[in-house]
Amino acid sequence: MAGYSGAPLAKKLGIKPGSVVYFKNVPKSVITEIKSGEPSATVVSRLGANIDVALVCSTKGADLAKALDSIKPKLVQDGGLWLSWPKKSSGIATDVTETQVREMGLASGLVDNKVCAIDDTWSGLRFVIRVKDRKANPQ
Repeated sequence: MAGYSGAPLAKKLGIKPGSVVYFKNVPKSVITEIKSGEPSATVVSRLGANIDVALVCSTKGADLAKALDSIKPKLVQDGGLWLSWPKKSSGIATDVTETQVREMGLASGLVDNKVCAIDDTWSGLRFVIRVKDRKANPQ
């Protein structure tokens, strides 16, 4: 478990019982840890409507921007989209920084509200729909 909070990764990511979760390019070890932390979550392999939590990992800013554009309209009103990039300490080559990720999320109309160590390699930033922009009854 990365970080120091002691909380299971699923909880840190906001995955609750019954959550619909979408992963893109997420390491298998991270998926296993999340599933063990919240076994009642439903993991979907295809992007559809009503995603509660999405986690995307990439070393390329362009890939994160593309994922942001495709996932944002699929989120439930109180859902979260985690964009994740390699930590500097990982030694993995990347063109992504936390500042760039924050700027792309804000430019899309979302707001960041949490940062998290996904594991020893990946950092993540969560984006959500601003409360004032959420639809009262999306159904």
